[in-house]
Amino acid sequence: CVSADDFAKAEHLGREYVLKIAGTVRERGAEAVNPNMATGEIEVLAKSVEVLNTSVTPPFSIEDGIETDETTRMKWRYLDIRRPEMYQALHLRHKVAQAMRGALNERGFLEVETPILANSTPEGARDYIVPSRPNPGRFYALPQSPQQFKQMLMVGGIERYYQIARCFRDEDLRADRQPEFTQIDMEMSFVTEDDVMAMNEGLVKRVFREVLGVDVETPFRRMPYSEAMARYGSDKPDTRFGLELQDVTDVLRESGFAVFKSAVEAGGSVRLINAKGLAGALTRKEIDKLVDVAKTYGAKGLAYTRLTADGVTSSFEKFLSEEEKAALHKAAGAETGDVLLVVADAKNSTVFAALGALRLAVANKCGLIDPDKFNFLWVTDFPFFEYSEEEGRWMAMHHPFTMPRAEDLDKVESDPGSVRALAYDMVLNGCELGGGSIRINDPAVQDRMLKALGFSEERARESFGFLMDAYQYGAPPHGGMAFGFDRMVMLMLKRDSIRDVIAFPKVQNAGEPMSGCPETVEEKQLRELSIAYAPIETEE
Repeated sequence: CVSADDFAKAEHLGREYVLKIAGTVRERGAEAVNPNMATGEIEVLAKSVEVLNTSVTPPFSIEDGIETDETTRMKWRYLDIRRPEMYQALHLRHKVAQAMRGALNERGFLEVETPILANSTPEGARDYIVPSRPNPGRFYALPQSPQQFKQMLMVGGIERYYQIARCFRDEDLRADRQPEFTQIDMEMSFVTEDDVMAMNEGLVKRVFREVLGVDVETPFRRMPYSEAMARYGSDKPDTRFGLELQDVTDVLRESGFAVFKSAVEAGGSVRLINAKGLAGALTRKEIDKLVDVAKTYGAKGLAYTRLTADGVTSSFEKFLSEEEKAALHKAAGAETGDVLLVVADAKNSTVFAALGALRLAVANKCGLIDPDKFNFLWVTDFPFFEYSEEEGRWMAMHHPFTMPRAEDLDKVESDPGSVRALAYDMVLNGCELGGGSIRINDPAVQDRMLKALGFSEERARESFGFLMDAYQYGAPPHGGMAFGFDRMVMLMLKRDSIRDVIAFPKVQNAGEPMSGCPETVEEKQLRELSIAYAPIETEE
């Protein structure tokens, strides 16, 4: 807006004032055209300027690219939302939701809301608990997902269900997790895993085309869980770059290096990453930083070999024979300019976790990741069970309602670790975008799996009684999946945190700085809920 009155109409205005301006729209002069603005070719010649509301000086500049710390932005989130990049995020979120709804509606899905107040369910993250005032001593739980209710809808004859569902998990926050989050949740009757995957590939293809103008190639690549772990050390591998894991256990089985030998003797493995041509970037100082990364993920340390034009430097090769060195270099495909990063441990899970994290750290450090790529794949054939050291028992990797593969049913009691599930995750650029499974619909199979998970008949009925009862009334075969809606929008916008795509997110301590929640409540409210509490005493 411009004024012909030598700035007189605007000189009393301040930042973030709310204005009513009347005037004439006209073309800008050629020297004033700004191609970086949506209105860069026009201007308004102001005839009158009315102040509808004033504003105090804002705590940070309302513009993109600010360096204000996140705590400040979260405290004044309503001002942060005024910035164009925040508006863009919420606008794109809206467009994704509408595109998803449109695509599912066209495919015959019915949008159905499921309860927010429900029973607590074991076998997952911690629940958020809500006391029931009319029922002293009894509690609801906020749903971690609509899982059991959507299965009830299948029993009820709603053959295709979806919901943009609010979910809650009381777990530690990370960049891609929040205590309350949104799922695009769906379930279908009379389907196989191929049906579910094909349908969801079509959904994603349509959403990316409509919202971003990006043509996603389908069908997506599929990779069994065992292969993903062996090649990438992760069940959600980022396949935009190489740096794949290599198993050199057999080469170093009888090694003179005690760390390797003891790991193999304990049933573990020795694996490495060959960072080809990166010896220049991965100096000794940078490798020391990578040691900390490996230790963060449970490894006791990180062995390395750098091959440069000046020779070979290594933290462990002095303990190897010449034959073992030659065999290791050959197995790793090592050449001048390469760096070998080696992890050994008695637990393969530790080796995978450490090397999986290392390959990402190296790729980010060395600029190996193309930020404009969207690499999708399905990870399939997940283990049904995983052993919990903390619980001292087998637990369901996904949830206890997942159907095991028919060919693995005879191993449920004798070899639970080898039982595979009809479960699948959609992965995008190293993030789990969504996951699901074909569900158990046979009461006998469900009873058997719950027993294998350590549920007594009494506890199973207490936790899942209504679902087990429903199975007796002709439950159809069914399956589905859920997308992390916030995570999808984050990835589409190439942001680093889902907080950047949620209007009012929580921060690290699960609090919300703008409103100050969680907060104490009046004693009267606690008495009405039959609640008493005692602060936990600490040494301080």
